[in-house]
Amino acid sequence: MNGLQQIWSEGDAVSRGVALLLLAMSVSAWVLIFWKSWVLGRARRDLAVVVPAFWRAPDLDAGQRLLASRDREQLLLPLLDAALRPVSADTLEAGTHTQAQLTRRLRDALHGVLAQLQQGQVLLASVGATAPFIGLFGTVWGIYHALLGISAAGSVSIDKVAGPVGEALIMTAAGLAVAIPAVLAYNLFGKWVGACEADLEGYAHDLREMLVEQAGLTPRHPPAGEESWPSAG
Repeated sequence: MNGLQQIWSEGDAVSRGVALLLLAMSVSAWVLIFWKSWVLGRARRDLAVVVPAFWRAPDLDAGQRLLASRDREQLLLPLLDAALRPVSADTLEAGTHTQAQLTRRLRDALHGVLAQLQQGQVLLASVGATAPFIGLFGTVWGIYHALLGISAAGSVSIDKVAGPVGEALIMTAAGLAVAIPAVLAYNLFGKWVGACEADLEGYAHDLREMLVEQAGLTPRHPPAGEESWPSAG
């Protein structure tokens, strides 16, 4: 602690600014890590439990009430609401095939839900990518500042050089300490979001097929090599 206080007291405005920036990046990254761990954990648990429960419901109204009460992160209910939303007669959408209407509305709702799940990923990626370089800049500036002080003192010895340079290198370590958790969390959350995306795409596809069958329509089969359900990715 005394060493950190010494670095702070001997540093100039640039060194202090770099230290404060790294501190702000670390705090924001950890707050986001805890928040997204909680949100994505609830989302994964709800998808594993609520989707089977929805398909066991006796009808769509009961399924809609189930989602309204148990879909805590509002991932599945927006898809069902979009699929059941009536189409205005005086719109371009009304002139398209019913299956195309369902596909477009479910795809748009799926994009919105995935954007909700991916909130904060850009911040984690930015912290992980930039924090090491910010720390390295702090180190370079600290060494420069220390060498200026040694030059002004008029005498150079290994003990007078080693202390200030070693203290400046702490900035590099601080940058890595900020970046590594952010990168690990970004990769882990990306895997969790990908798993949720697969479950949501499966639910949307099955929901579309059910509504098409209930409407008495013959599902359109796409040409060979073309996906029948557009991926949200």
